[in-house]
Amino acid sequence: MTPDFDLILAGGGLANGLIALRLAQLRPELRVAIVESGPSIGGDHTWSSFGLDINEEQRRWTQPLFAHRWDCYSVRFPRHHRTLDVGYGTSNSERLAAAVTAALPPGHIITNVPVVALSPTSVTLADQRVLHCNAVIDGRGQKKTDALDLRWQKFLGQEVELAEDHGLKGPIIMDATIPQADGYRFVYTLPYGPRHVLIEDTYYSDGRDMAPDLLRRHIADYAAQQGWTIRQVIREETGILPLAVGGSITKFLDEGVPGVARVGLAAGLFHPVTGYSFPDAVRMADMIAALPAFDAATIHRATRDHAMRVWNSRGMYRVLNRMLFLAAHDEERRTILERFYEHPDDLVGRLYAADLKLNDWRRIFSGRPPIPPLRAVGTVLKYGLGLK
Repeated sequence: MTPDFDLILAGGGLANGLIALRLAQLRPELRVAIVESGPSIGGDHTWSSFGLDINEEQRRWTQPLFAHRWDCYSVRFPRHHRTLDVGYGTSNSERLAAAVTAALPPGHIITNVPVVALSPTSVTLADQRVLHCNAVIDGRGQKKTDALDLRWQKFLGQEVELAEDHGLKGPIIMDATIPQADGYRFVYTLPYGPRHVLIEDTYYSDGRDMAPDLLRRHIADYAAQQGWTIRQVIREETGILPLAVGGSITKFLDEGVPGVARVGLAAGLFHPVTGYSFPDAVRMADMIAALPAFDAATIHRATRDHAMRVWNSRGMYRVLNRMLFLAAHDEERRTILERFYEHPDDLVGRLYAADLKLNDWRRIFSGRPPIPPLRAVGTVLKYGLGLK
């Protein structure tokens, strides 16, 4: 049977969208299709990255996806405010959808049809069509799992138009001067224009539950505290991002369809501490585009090895999360983040890029402890012994 496509990407989110773009650039001879259950590629999301998160070539080929870039960002805590001269950029679903639509031929983007079954070389759709290919990649997001021990960054954001200029020179990545609740709480703000801003009420929390009406009131209160009058709400976005405390990446990957490659959150590819997924998705797209062959076995083996290598390299980040979620009490979570931002810009940048060195970790865990050392060490040891 002649396959319908060389490669089918199940799920039209960030990871598969970037794979489609990179293959169109580097391997245009491949017949690539995307199948998405929703009405459009990318959904309705905002993705951000710091200046050090991706390299120069990756910044070049992803440039069309970035709606906004800034030269600096700031953080605010009760004891200090700080501006870091590090670049920051934001992409969005609209840009991703436009780029993918321009890159793929007509008929290669299939939307509004859920996938009901996968095999390494076929995709079965809810309308009974069966599409055949040389390989399938599953990028449909992270399903419920017992293989990973996760906590959550959850948020509700509103993109608003203000009555007057907001006066911000760059994003506020964390404003933690606000009252704490449900874990570690902060407001995240992106200035898109003089009177156009995204405001997100954000939580590092043990649970996934949210109260949207309460978060909307928090955003209105925060805007008023800044002296801003909201003229209109342009759009609203909610998200629940995984943060890793522990688990088995092998068991997690084994939960997928045997022989089918997994990417994005479905492969555990997200920053353990921040939940950011854009840099990992860019690197996975580069890796796949450089493969010597595009059969199902080659892609499955390469993506699985990549996901395991990334997960295993980030063990210390999960230790940091154990301090944050398991050892810290109440407002101590905010103190841990506040102390971290006393470090130099380059160290902060390496943490966000998931590129911390051994000496960086020594610096992070030295000095004034934000929580009692015996409690911190005891928590880590108990977790390692399975006594969490």
